[in-house]
Amino acid sequence: MSEKVSGKAFDVKIFLRLMSFANSYRLRFSIAVFSTITLAFVAALNPYIISETVNDFVDNQDFQKLVYYITILLAIVFAEVILQFLFIYYANWVGQHIIRDIRGKIFRHIQSFKMSYFDHNSVGRLVTRVVSDIETIATFFSGGVFMIVSDILKMLVVIVVMFFMNWRLAFIVLAVLPILVYATKEFQVAIKATFQDVRNQVANLNGFVQERVIGMKILQLFSREEIEYENFKEINNKHKKAHIKTVWYYSIFFPIAEILSSIAIGLIVWYGGSQILDGFTSVGAVIAFIKMSQMLFRPLRQIADKFNQLQMGIVSGERVFKIIDTESFISKEGTVVASNIQGDIDFKEVRFSYVKGQEVLKGISLQVKKGQTIAIVGATGAGKSTIINLINRFYEIDSGDISVDKIPVKDYELSSLRKQIAIVLQDVFLFSDSIYNNITLRNSQITLEEVIEAAKKIGIHDFIMTLPDDYNYNVKERGAMLSSGQRQLIAFLRAYVSKPRILILDEATSSVDSHAEQMIQYATEAITRGRTSIVIAHRLATIKKANKIIVMNKGEIVEEGTHKELLKKVDGYYKKLYDKQFSLELVS
Repeated sequence: MSEKVSGKAFDVKIFLRLMSFANSYRLRFSIAVFSTITLAFVAALNPYIISETVNDFVDNQDFQKLVYYITILLAIVFAEVILQFLFIYYANWVGQHIIRDIRGKIFRHIQSFKMSYFDHNSVGRLVTRVVSDIETIATFFSGGVFMIVSDILKMLVVIVVMFFMNWRLAFIVLAVLPILVYATKEFQVAIKATFQDVRNQVANLNGFVQERVIGMKILQLFSREEIEYENFKEINNKHKKAHIKTVWYYSIFFPIAEILSSIAIGLIVWYGGSQILDGFTSVGAVIAFIKMSQMLFRPLRQIADKFNQLQMGIVSGERVFKIIDTESFISKEGTVVASNIQGDIDFKEVRFSYVKGQEVLKGISLQVKKGQTIAIVGATGAGKSTIINLINRFYEIDSGDISVDKIPVKDYELSSLRKQIAIVLQDVFLFSDSIYNNITLRNSQITLEEVIEAAKKIGIHDFIMTLPDDYNYNVKERGAMLSSGQRQLIAFLRAYVSKPRILILDEATSSVDSHAEQMIQYATEAITRGRTSIVIAHRLATIKKANKIIVMNKGEIVEEGTHKELLKKVDGYYKKLYDKQFSLELVS
């Protein structure tokens, strides 16, 4: 699905906003601007000095004067080299530092988004914004705004020098200029639309590939390779067509520009030659005008391309700023620091919906006392996982109140609250890094000795030591080198070393073998001891020891009590679930 961008030919607000990032680098930005302006004047001196050299040598045959002019030309060339170096280096230096700042800003901003934002936005598109679009913004500075300013200044100075040297020849050159300006404008309008299409197709391609690579197991399990390949071919073909369309416009515009430039040079030679014969101009002036016409037409041929680099930088800037301006984050107005919470949790008439008008939780109320272990059970879609998302404030509730230690969670400073809560999810995410770094998440305050001690306490140290490089073993992307049970054990240890006051286990044993389940059961007992714990489970046999079991159905609490209490209810919801599960286990 393509994204809409502004239809303006040139968005001044986005331009000024991008330029504002250069304020942090005023000195180097000023050097780039100064070298651009100076280069325009120095470059225009070159043809004038050549004209004087030719005329003086033709008239006087003065070799000493010739050496003098050659020395000046060498000095001009040397100055151009220095100025070109300063311009190219500092324009790119500023550009790269600015995109580093913007990339850091957008990544930090994305990290603050609430989960609902990621529910509705493709990962591939976000990656495109953070990587590809911001790289395009770099060309806004290095190949866009600076180059356009340089070329326009150079053209203006050249035109002034032309009129100073010979106004008749100047008008001959400028007679062709309007045609090239018109062709340039038409090219710029056409290429802008194709560039926007290219950016959309890049985003579509990134999103498609990202999702299929992540879901490769499902793709292969259901033999979707050929179907997805055909879908990829279609998207890839659209990407190809978008690029070829840009090539088409370039292949038309540049030959036209080259022909017009050649016509201008031909007119200079024809009219300049007649003026030489009539004594109205000199050979040196004609040579200078040929060189100046090239200095005039070459930037104009390229200015459309550079303006589109500028425009695409603005388009990319608009996309990036759209994310930066998105206010999809949990309110952080809370000021209470959750430094040493006890772990009392209280839900009062909490209502919540992911989609407006479709309630997932329908006014639930429950209490968890500090140090208690409660279990939440129910059918898929009953709202079990939603409860843990709300305790962490991944989402904002529609109404009601959630409090920890009798303080509403919205009054807590968000990061301090989340530091007191650890979650072990059913689908464990591990980074492509060592086991140690996956456990500590590169928290330098957690030492290897502490990790080893914690691993021994919950019974998984021996398992880690069987791996190559033990705690330094690289589990690869998403923990691909480990089994699901092993990933669960690493997640348990990660939760344990963070020393949470509230622990949440979401379906932690639903997809592991019996041996791993025994280890996880032992780890569960170890890490839940002495802290408030909420366990969400499908396998009811694993929650018999819970202080209280909450039974949910369609967003409501239908029963609560201990395992024994709930089994006494002959027609109870929990008993039916338990009996059904027990009979299935006997059959298997």
